[in-house]
Amino acid sequence: MKVKKAYKFRIYPTQKQEIFIVKTIGCSRFIYNYFVEKQKQQDAYWYIVNEMVQNGQLPRNNWKGECFNKTESIKALPELKEQYPFLKEVDSIALQKSVEIVHDAYTRYYKKQNNEPRFKSKKNPVQSYTTKYVNGNIAVLDQYIKLPKLGLVRFAKSKEVDGRIMNATIRRNATGKYFVSILVETEVQPLDKTGSTVGIDVGLKDFATISDGTVYENPKFFRTLEEKLAKAQRILSRRQINSSNWHKQ
Repeated sequence: MKVKKAYKFRIYPTQKQEIFIVKTIGCSRFIYNYFVEKQKQQDAYWYIVNEMVQNGQLPRNNWKGECFNKTESIKALPELKEQYPFLKEVDSIALQKSVEIVHDAYTRYYKKQNNEPRFKSKKNPVQSYTTKYVNGNIAVLDQYIKLPKLGLVRFAKSKEVDGRIMNATIRRNATGKYFVSILVETEVQPLDKTGSTVGIDVGLKDFATISDGTVYENPKFFRTLEEKLAKAQRILSRRQINSSNWHKQ
């Protein structure tokens, strides 16, 4: 049975690689917002024409709405690069992935599985971009990870990556640290069905009591960390909201 699994590592890019990551994040956000804006306009036209049909002003609504054309949007990227030359400097696969993310978001929105996609902001504490695996452009090599346009980036290898690499997401958190999440497809052996059942009683004194008599104690994480939490909250209250130190705290 094939399943998807993610591995997350901290990476240590050089100053040049860091600049490139920031540029790619910005360009990916630009592409995402550009096509979200186009789709919002298209939906607005559809609703206007639909209202005119209901009022008898038009015989039918021929305006194509409530769909996002991923293929045509990806084909429009070369023209966008001519219009905005800074898009040529970054990983082209990451830009295509941004279009796919817009497509997935609108697909779920039209199926009423989530809210309407919103614009991405550069003020968000966590920034990221995703690139796909194509012809060996993503690989794990000892203490380095190979990423498109970045080359070899040093990373903290805590475990072996097992499976077929599908994509990689590079993130920068509020403290300025960089991480990579690698999505792989791997083969797993499903567990044999035992045919037995068990009853679980969840409580406050004990975390859980199993029907076979096994008792799991309540770890009481909040009580053990209550003093540290109170101290952290006092520090947070002295920070200016939305400042760098506020996000770090």
